[in-house]
Amino acid sequence: MLVILHPDTEEQSENFIETWHYLESLQGIKLNKHDIQGNQQKLTEIYLLGDTHTLDKEEIECLPAVERVIRISEEYRILGRHKDNLLTSGFTYNDVRFDQQGLNIFAGLCAVDNPQHVELMMKALKENGQQCTRMGAYKPRTNPYSFQGHGDTCLPYVFELAGKYGIKVIAMEITHEAHIDEIHECLEKSGNPTGVMLQIGTRNTQNFELLKAIGRQNTYPALLKRGFGITLNESLNAAEYLASEGNSNVIFCLRGMKSEYGLPHRNLVDFAHVPVIKRLTRMPVCIDPSHSVGTRELAPDGLMDVMHATAQGIIAGANMVLVDFHPAPTKALVDGPQALLLEELPVFLEDVQIAHEAYKKRCALFS
Repeated sequence: MLVILHPDTEEQSENFIETWHYLESLQGIKLNKHDIQGNQQKLTEIYLLGDTHTLDKEEIECLPAVERVIRISEEYRILGRHKDNLLTSGFTYNDVRFDQQGLNIFAGLCAVDNPQHVELMMKALKENGQQCTRMGAYKPRTNPYSFQGHGDTCLPYVFELAGKYGIKVIAMEITHEAHIDEIHECLEKSGNPTGVMLQIGTRNTQNFELLKAIGRQNTYPALLKRGFGITLNESLNAAEYLASEGNSNVIFCLRGMKSEYGLPHRNLVDFAHVPVIKRLTRMPVCIDPSHSVGTRELAPDGLMDVMHATAQGIIAGANMVLVDFHPAPTKALVDGPQALLLEELPVFLEDVQIAHEAYKKRCALFS
């Protein structure tokens, strides 16, 4: 059962205290509270977990802080939409808004290699009006002898340069609970010049202990990539692991499915699931065209496959794009052949805007 309080209800208020004490007294029921900060107001949701079918819905709706009550029978109890379009979605982190209506571009280095390339990337982002990026410090690799990332040794200069060039959010994959502490300590030592979105890679989608660890902290939002060889339902339940531990600031990323049917692309592009995820859950949806396509090959029309895939995801309603760029792809330590060039950033962003405007026109056509 989901209990939604009146907007901007404060925990110190008499109405909240009375409501909480009543719910807390219910036998065999565990309470899980989530605060959602919207653009103009804060919404508090309280999930009643346990045998709730005997609870009196109308009685709970009469509590002083309660706006409405929703019985939940389907999966994704916290992140699900539950056929209620009034449910607030999205969150704001470090002054950047993430929801199912907007669009944020995270162009950057799949793997950090040296300070010079990081600075060139961030400088190009600032010149093109961008305030988000991707920077890989920890890299899980299939081959144990491949470059595994510089780890925490590169964090100081990555965060310093992000502050210098006005980058507000960095998507950064982590592979171990200890990486959360390393990122947190480095950010604090450097004066918090930027923010970090903790990325869970496709190999760790069902690393449940890592999911729980990221879910237990509320400082950093999470970007969960779909597992490359599991069903959509299984991946969405992985996102629910994060929320069930307390962190519902989650973005779901489609990155292609591992399948021979996707050849010659790196993966079988699954961006048709963008509207499905938005219908089933309240999560913003990200696409990763770089790892879906895995190439800079041109189509006969002169556009790269990766740009076509990006447009397909955006015109289907994607809210975030995770894409590889590099100042010198031939020198990149990870995934250089699929990285776009810095001089291609302006036209990429313009193409993204064209697709986004087309999506909005499509929505208006059917509204």
